Amino acid sequence: MKLFSLETFRLGLRNLFLHKLRSLLTSLGIIFGVSAVICMLSISEGASADELRMIQLLGTQNIIVNSVKPQQSSQVSQGSTNLAQYGIVQADIDLLRATVPGIRELVPLKLVSYEASRGQNRMDANVLGTTNGFFDVVNVTIARGRPLSAVDERNRAWVCVIGSEVRRELFPFEDPIGQTLLVSRLPASIPFTVVGVLESVTTAGAPARGVQERNLNREVFIPLAAAQSAFGDLIVRRQAGAREITKIQYTGIYAAVDELDHVLPVSEMVRRVFERGHPELDYDIRVPLRALQVAQQKKRNSQYMLGSIASVSLLVGGIGIMNIMLASVTERTREIGIRRALGARQRHITVQFLVETVVLTCIGGCVGVVFGVGGAYVVNHLANWPTSVQPWAIAVSFGLSVLVGMCAGLYPARAAARLDPIEALRYE
Repeated sequence: MKLFSLETFRLGLRNLFLHKLRSLLTSLGIIFGVSAVICMLSISEGASADELRMIQLLGTQNIIVNSVKPQQSSQVSQGSTNLAQYGIVQADIDLLRATVPGIRELVPLKLVSYEASRGQNRMDANVLGTTNGFFDVVNVTIARGRPLSAVDERNRAWVCVIGSEVRRELFPFEDPIGQTLLVSRLPASIPFTVVGVLESVTTAGAPARGVQERNLNREVFIPLAAAQSAFGDLIVRRQAGAREITKIQYTGIYAAVDELDHVLPVSEMVRRVFERGHPELDYDIRVPLRALQVAQQKKRNSQYMLGSIASVSLLVGGIGIMNIMLASVTERTREIGIRRALGARQRHITVQFLVETVVLTCIGGCVGVVFGVGGAYVVNHLANWPTSVQPWAIAVSFGLSVLVGMCAGLYPARAAARLDPIEALRYE
C-alpha cells in the first residue's frame, strides 16, 4: 500500500463531503483569515504606493534646494518700501558647479508670479522661469506641443509650457498651442505664447503626506532668461489687503546627480556649501531618495504589523480545524481500527487525516483569496481608499493557510495513527 495512494486521497475527500456543513464551518476561520490578510496588505500597499509614487515624481537622483524665508530675514530699503531679501543667488550655483563633483545638471527655478489669466478666466498658478533641462530632470512628459528649448533661452522668447489644470481652466474648449496667456505681475501683465502642455501627473503636493513639494499641474514654465529680463528679482504678492514684497534671485535648484549611489554623498557636499554661504538658514535641502528610503521602511513596518494582526485570524482558524479533527478522530475510532486490521499502517492513517485538513484549508484559502480581492475592491470604491492587491500577498496568505492546515492537522493525524487497533475495534 503506497503512502500517497489514490485510495488514501479518495477516502479523505469522501469524509469531507459526508459532512459538508461541518467542513464549511471548519473552513470559515481560514476563509476569514486569508481574506483579512489580503485586505489589510492591499490597503497598506495602496496607501504606501501612493506616497512612494509622489516621492519618485521628484526624481530619486535629484537634490532639491529651495529658498525659504528665515525667521530673521534681511531688510533692504528701496524708496519707502522695505523688501525681504533672502534665498539662493547665482554665486551659489557657480560654487556648486565648480566644487561639487557628481552633479550632472543644475536646473534653477525662478518664481515670477502667482497668477495667470486669459480673457475673463483667471487662476492661481505658479509661473516659473527655468531652463530646458527641467523637464528631463523632473521626468515629466509633454502631452501636446514641445518643451522649452535652448533656442528659447538664447532668444529670451516669450513662450511657455503649461500644466494640465492650467490648460483645463484657461483653455477649456480649445487647443492651447499657439494661444496666448497673460502672466499677472505688477505693474502690468505680460503675454506668453503656449508652446506645450504637460501630461497630467500625480502631484507631490500633499503636505499631509510629508512631501510638501510642487503641483506641476498648476504651474506655468517660461524661459529663465525671459523671466530674468522681464520680471527681475522682486516678487509681489497680495494677501488679505496687504502686499508681501520679497527679493529672491532663485526660488529653487534641482541638482541632478550622475549615479544613484552618489546621491547621498553629493547631498552632504551641497549642504556644506550652503551652510558656509547662508548662515541665516534661508534655504531648505530635500533629498527624495532619503525620503523614499524612509517611506519604504515605513511601508515594510506597516505590512509586518498589519499582516501579523490579520494572521491571528488564521491561527484561530487553525485551532478550529485541530479541534474538529480531534473530534473526528474520536468519531471514527472504529473505522481506524478496521483499517489497521486490514493492513493499513500508521503512516497511511496519518496521510488520510492530513489529506482532509490540507484539502479543507486549500479550499478555504481559495475562497478566502476571492473574498480578499473582492473586499479590497469594495474598500477602494466605497471608502475611496487606495488599495493594491499584489500577487505576493495572495501567495503568502494562501501559503500560510496551507501551512496552518498542515500544522493543525498533524497532531490529530498522529493521534489517530497511534490508536491501538484492538482497542479501536472494541470502541463503541
